Amino acid sequence: MDSKIVVIIPAFNEENSVGKVVNDIPKDSVEEIIVVNNNSTDKTRAAAELAGAIVLDEPIKGYGNACLKGLDYVSNKDSNPEIIVFLDADYSDYPEQLNELVAPIIENNMDMVIGSRALGNRESGSMTIPQVFGNWLATRLIRLFYGYQFTDLGPFRAIKWEKLQDLAMSDKTFGWTVEMQVKAAKKGLKCTEVPMKYRNRIGKSKVSGTVYGTFMAGYKILYTIFKYL
Repeated sequence: MDSKIVVIIPAFNEENSVGKVVNDIPKDSVEEIIVVNNNSTDKTRAAAELAGAIVLDEPIKGYGNACLKGLDYVSNKDSNPEIIVFLDADYSDYPEQLNELVAPIIENNMDMVIGSRALGNRESGSMTIPQVFGNWLATRLIRLFYGYQFTDLGPFRAIKWEKLQDLAMSDKTFGWTVEMQVKAAKKGLKCTEVPMKYRNRIGKSKVSGTVYGTFMAGYKILYTIFKYL
C-alpha cells in the first residue's frame, strides 16, 4: 500500500499479548507501530520493544490518555501519516485484517472506518452481555441523535490523520471511541464499517472484567453521547 499508515496501540499490563499484536500487523502496510505503555507494572514495554514497536510511556492511566500520548508523538514528527489506525493490545482483534480496515479509505476516499465486531464473527465469550448491550444501545442513540448508522464502538479503527486532527479529541478514559464517532457525525465525515473477526482476549479485561469497570465505561459512553448534542 502506498498510503502512510501509523498504528497506535494503547497497552496496560499486556506483556503476554502485545508482542503477538505487533507481530501480526502487516509490516509492508504500515510505516510505524507505536505502543503506548500506560502505567504497566509488568513487562509490557519489553515485550513491545522486542517485537519491534516504538514504545512511549504514559504514566497516567486511561485509554484516552494513552491514545493522546500516541497522537502527540505523531504530531511532532517531521512528516505526518495519511492514516492512523487504533488497535488494542489484548490480541482480541485480528491485526492481519488491517488492510481490510483501511481499504475503504484508500480505495473509496472514506474518512473513517470502524472495525465492526457486530458485523463480523465473534468467538463465543469474547464479548460480555453488558458489552453487547452497551454497544447496541450506544449505536442506537448515535443514530437517533446524530443520524449516523454504526453497529459497534469497536476499538480497531482507521481514520485519516487530517480528519482526526479536526476532531480535537480530548477524552482521557472510557469515552474515547464514542467521542470519535460522535464528533465524526457532527463534522459530517464519511464513515463506514467493515466486518471484523473477534476472539477471546489474552488475560482479564480491565473494563468488562470488573463490575466497576463495566459500570464506569457504560456511564462514560452515555455521558459522551449526550455531551456533544
